[in-house]
Amino acid sequence: MTSPEYYRTAKIVVSLIAFIVIWQLACYAFKIPAYLLPAPSDIAVRLYEKRGLYFSHSEVTFYETVGGFLLAVIGGCIAAALIVVVPTLRDVIMPLLLVAQIVPKVAIAPILLIWFGYGIVPKILIAFLVAFFPIVVNTAQGLASVERELLELAQSLEANRWQVFWKFRVPTALPDIFSGMKIAITLAVIGAVIGEFVGGNRGLGYLIIIANQELDTPLAFAALFILSLGGIVLYGLVELAERLFVPWSVSNDANLEIARLR
Repeated sequence: MTSPEYYRTAKIVVSLIAFIVIWQLACYAFKIPAYLLPAPSDIAVRLYEKRGLYFSHSEVTFYETVGGFLLAVIGGCIAAALIVVVPTLRDVIMPLLLVAQIVPKVAIAPILLIWFGYGIVPKILIAFLVAFFPIVVNTAQGLASVERELLELAQSLEANRWQVFWKFRVPTALPDIFSGMKIAITLAVIGAVIGEFVGGNRGLGYLIIIANQELDTPLAFAALFILSLGGIVLYGLVELAERLFVPWSVSNDANLEIARLR
């Protein structure tokens, strides 16, 4: 880890600790009831007391999120490739994608529940629908951003359309693909929770609904904490994959950060 990264991490940790301390002191000083705003200590106690419950519900939400995300990556990359490689399909695919993105997912969720029941499938599909659009847009942008000189080189080598795609477009698009994936993984978490809100019987979203109905605010905040922590971990895994598969892009970002700090 470079010095700028240490500096940024230290700032984040210090800010979080300061926020938690201020929150705790405010709840104590103003005697805020736990059902309105629980103190961090109350949330920590509830996390410990219900640790088994949180584990089982977190596992369900994790499967829904990862399943929807992987579907979005596969489907989004295929759609983006068709848009770029077969330009005539752009005017057919893009309007459908825009409609799918504009329609509120909360409105689609009950229909998916009618079609597929109350199991894990509709939640995965909602997570997929929420995460799909950023993958398509970023991947298509990356595939289309190949430098003209490289395309002329490929033409001089008499490369066919698919050779140009795999040898020139895909390597160029990798940074954009991972940028879309980092956005999509956070949206997939939201999509999974939306599905659990509408018609779930397991998962962290369902646990939040139950906690709200029982006015158990510490339980709801603890579920939100685990949900946020899981989203951060998944985002970090995608970022780690980017460092492994696109090291040149990460190096460029680090150099820009160093230059900015100077």
